[in-house]
Amino acid sequence: MKTITNNNYPMEIAIKEAKKAFLKNEIPVGAVITDEKGNLIAKAFNQVETKKDPTAHAEIQAIKKATLKTKNKYLKNCNIYVTLEPCSMCASAIQNARIKRLYFGCYDEQRGAVTNGVKIFNQQYCNHKPEIYDGIRESDCNSLLKKFFKKLRT
Repeated sequence: MKTITNNNYPMEIAIKEAKKAFLKNEIPVGAVITDEKGNLIAKAFNQVETKKDPTAHAEIQAIKKATLKTKNKYLKNCNIYVTLEPCSMCASAIQNARIKRLYFGCYDEQRGAVTNGVKIFNQQYCNHKPEIYDGIRESDCNSLLKKFFKKLRT
């Protein structure tokens, strides 16, 4: 396992994962999960188009890998790093997995569900709220998405 010593490094890995998605004509979002010691547990990227699966978001893929690796449905002392603010499905999965900290890159004003939209973790029914850190490598994450959508339009 690779030990992570600062918050920029896991986001760098998440950005590399997002670039893999970009190359596969997927919306470029990457996710990384680390344990409490900073060891890399899982990494993933969006595979919605490739798998023809609307649930194949980077966060869901990373959570599935991490729970298989840890043999536990809860990731209580883990951190997740995502290049884009999670949607409601992914935010709910983060809640259900009991992930301790969420770090994300850029904001998603249309489909985000953490600081935008339904704000899952602020809802009365939310039984677990991770610590949230936003804007990590925001410009890098944002520019990759802009590049993707510009390419898509041409």
